[in-house]
Amino acid sequence: MSVFGLLRPDPHERTGYVLYAAAVAAARDPYLYAVLGVPDTLDGRFDLVGLHVFLLIRRLQAEPPPGPALAQSVFDAMFNDMDVNLREMGVGDLSVGRKVKVMWEAFHGRSIAYAQALDAGDDAALRAALVRNVWRGAPPGDGPPRLAAIMRAQDGHLATQRLAAGQAAFLPAAQVRP
Repeated sequence: MSVFGLLRPDPHERTGYVLYAAAVAAARDPYLYAVLGVPDTLDGRFDLVGLHVFLLIRRLQAEPPPGPALAQSVFDAMFNDMDVNLREMGVGDLSVGRKVKVMWEAFHGRSIAYAQALDAGDDAALRAALVRNVWRGAPPGDGPPRLAAIMRAQDGHLATQRLAAGQAAFLPAAQVRP
């Protein structure tokens, strides 16, 4: 590949941002915070954005091309957005890279735990991962089993969609019953 090939724009960048925006919108569903008790904090919001982006990436990677390339574009959109948000919050240029790396590692670890639990159909492992990551070990009430049910429902719902067309519709969280 020539050096000019590195300068070519990502043909899936726009679609990646559109799909990422759908995940962010789903992660902002007030039901998740008001009813399930997800902390309405920077960490809580990051965890729910990461959870919804994970579900999108999981489905895109299972699709034929351009699915995997779109999955990478969604990932790139998420971490470009995280970079911009950190800068807007006043994080200094020299530490943004380190903070984004920590966020990437957290996302990666959570993605592995969620994927293993969903692939194995292990509801207890999925709930444990949610307790550990979303509630940092102190969940209120029945939030974890309800969020696990929402994750499974969203995963199945996304599997019925043509995500490669750049459209993702998440279910309203309040409509999912455990």
